[in-house]
Amino acid sequence: MLVPKSLEELAVPIESGKTILFFTADWCGDYVYIKHAMPEIEAAFPEYTFVQVDRDDFIAVCQQWDVFGIPSFIAIEDGHEVGRFVSKNRKTKEEIMTFISEL
Repeated sequence: MLVPKSLEELAVPIESGKTILFFTADWCGDYVYIKHAMPEIEAAFPEYTFVQVDRDDFIAVCQQWDVFGIPSFIAIEDGHEVGRFVSKNRKTKEEIMTFISEL
């Protein structure tokens, strides 16, 4: 999983290819709950680049993408949003995998 340190690093996977933005925050219990499943989710979808976007480091990006719940997922293909799984509810591994499968 890519973990960008700057807006420039974040822009690269967004601009081309298939990308899943994974919005996180270390203080969020729902993120802590699902983070252990992310390697398995990533392995199931090798056609996507997974990018972890820390809410506290990229608050303006969260606002730009209308992300209010953590964790949240936004699918992007060649710079265009193609799907989102954004809610304030806890997400399960199965829900996340279904979301990606249906893109």
